Amino acid sequence: MSRPLVISDCDEVLLHMVAHFKEWLEESQGVSFNLVGNNFATAMRWKDSGEPLGEKDIWRKLGGFFDTEMDRQLPIAGAVEGINRLAEDADVVILTNLTDERQEHRKEQLAKFGVHAEVFTNQGPKGPALKAIIDEFSPSKAIFIDDLAQHHQSASETVPDISRLHLCGEPTIAPHINCAHEAGHAHARIDNWAEALPWLLDELEKDPR
Repeated sequence: MSRPLVISDCDEVLLHMVAHFKEWLEESQGVSFNLVGNNFATAMRWKDSGEPLGEKDIWRKLGGFFDTEMDRQLPIAGAVEGINRLAEDADVVILTNLTDERQEHRKEQLAKFGVHAEVFTNQGPKGPALKAIIDEFSPSKAIFIDDLAQHHQSASETVPDISRLHLCGEPTIAPHINCAHEAGHAHARIDNWAEALPWLLDELEKDPR
């Protein structure tokens, strides 16, 4: 009989990202980062002029961070213990929105912290990627964990039977992001692993939706 499957995002679910990205931008890139509301694009401004970065520069800075600064990233409290506890009862894979050439680096990054899981890379909405992973594993049931509401919406539209937990473990941005649970696209919103793990373990025990 097939095992359950947990499909988890990485940044802001398992590892801090925005806090380390901000440090790097302000230390060495001549960019200030101040998130007001949930508009990531307007959070980044050139220190010299105060002007917001253009879209190309934003993507260039993000790419530069993941090319050279991933070693800065540290685990979110309870995340490593939590995801490894889930791996005792389910298959666990990581679905991360990085370009494909960064897949191996992400796998090595997580392994350094004791998370040994297959890593799938993706660009854009995650629903189609989730469907492909579920088709590959044919699990008895599946759970999806992500920090962004749009990915839960995509999941709910593409693989509606998957259990969905909206979890943003970065306290500086969690209050500012849209809530997938309030929108009806996630089954719960829990932003810390101490409370999320019992919910996830209970969800694994339930009959498939």
